Amino acid sequence: MAKGQFSGALVEQLEEKRQGEAMQGNGVANAKAKLLYLESYGCAMNFNDSEIVASILKKEGYEITPVMHDAHLILVNTCSIRERAEQTVRNRLRQFSRIKKNKPGTVIGLLGCMAERLKEKLLEQEKLVDIVVGPDAYRELPKLIDECNGGQKSVNVLLSLEETYADISPVRLGTNGVTAFVSIMRGCDNMCSFCVVPYTRGRERSRNPETIVQEAKDMFDKGFREVTLLGQNVDSYLWFGGGPKKEFEKLTKEEQESSVNFAQLLELVAKVSPDLRIRFSTSHPKDITDDVLYAIKNHKNICNYIHLPMQSGSSPVLKRMNRTYDREWYLSKIDAIKTIIPDCAVSTDIITGFCGETDEDHKNTMGVLDYTQFEFVYQFKYSERPGTLAARQYEDDVPEEIKTQRLNELIKKQSEMSYNSNLKDIGRTFEVLVEGTSKRSEEQLYGRNSQNKVIVFPKADYKPGDYTTVKVTDCTAGTLIGELA
Repeated sequence: MAKGQFSGALVEQLEEKRQGEAMQGNGVANAKAKLLYLESYGCAMNFNDSEIVASILKKEGYEITPVMHDAHLILVNTCSIRERAEQTVRNRLRQFSRIKKNKPGTVIGLLGCMAERLKEKLLEQEKLVDIVVGPDAYRELPKLIDECNGGQKSVNVLLSLEETYADISPVRLGTNGVTAFVSIMRGCDNMCSFCVVPYTRGRERSRNPETIVQEAKDMFDKGFREVTLLGQNVDSYLWFGGGPKKEFEKLTKEEQESSVNFAQLLELVAKVSPDLRIRFSTSHPKDITDDVLYAIKNHKNICNYIHLPMQSGSSPVLKRMNRTYDREWYLSKIDAIKTIIPDCAVSTDIITGFCGETDEDHKNTMGVLDYTQFEFVYQFKYSERPGTLAARQYEDDVPEEIKTQRLNELIKKQSEMSYNSNLKDIGRTFEVLVEGTSKRSEEQLYGRNSQNKVIVFPKADYKPGDYTTVKVTDCTAGTLIGELA
């Protein structure tokens, strides 16, 4: 689980500095400013939402601070995908509540996916927050903050059929100035039995392509050289004038003629500049089309990388997950990718220990890994989420120790696959987008190739945002090591 625009050593250093200044009587440098401390948990969509929130509140006079004790407003953008994620946020809210006791008037707000699910518990029973705001109500934040300052608790978790925040230019938080996210759609219509997203983010709706292209242009003009197009299911993107998604066949003739699908959107964004790399996440196996694959093939700046969540390699398990495809369908998509884009890297998600998963089901999943040789696998133990179809219909009957055992087998397999994949790249030359200085040496830079692999190489005269060519000379399971070609 990812955390925070401000975290780790940076926060600790700033906090030590703040405390030192306070002891010397210096106080906060800008005492009149309204300061916002914002933490984000979970997926890239949450981080992008936090950038939207920062933009909305910037217009209200708020400045971002990386020091929580200085903040007048503390917001936590939350994730509900797993129980552990929710518990982490809960513990963090308790820390913020202690800050509030020592600094009366501090407002604490809960944003995102936990808002709808736990609003009453966190607001009224545990009294950990003052404001609860769902993913479609961020425009209401200034009003809700005013209400809270007036002495009342404030809640807005209403889901929208239209909100996409298309007119809001996000404030880029914690960015390296090279890569950025661009949201192309919101919500999800796929009712996967294990997932809370349709309940916390609402119906699927796509954003006007003109605003997406314009945002990509703005990013390029500001020096960014890579954008990742975001959506819960980007392949089902379909713009026809707004509102909830419809099947293409159900559109009127006029809507069909003016519609834009995901493959067409990819090409529109790719044409912003040949020096702007395009990535996207996340794809659904049931919706990714050959048109998308040919768009990648035909445009050098659309990266040769696809994240295609499988979740399980067992058809019976996939059926219980309501993924609407089986093992054979998934493998046919992998075959299509490798045929049309031979140099394409593919990563995936796998949930281990889902309801009713047998040893044979797990064996079938491992067999898919042998076949596909994914470049990377994101593995998770199944965590039952209240209110989902799985929680209502199936028993969470796989013992925790079995879940952990199967997860460890996946992790071991993943490490082997990644290392073998990287070994094959030794001797090859790649175009690399420089992203920054290596954590291990000031004399080394790092960047990624089109296949989303991290490459470390000598610094020379390059800087973040530059393109260079690197020949791979060595590797680890997670990193390619190279020299300037």
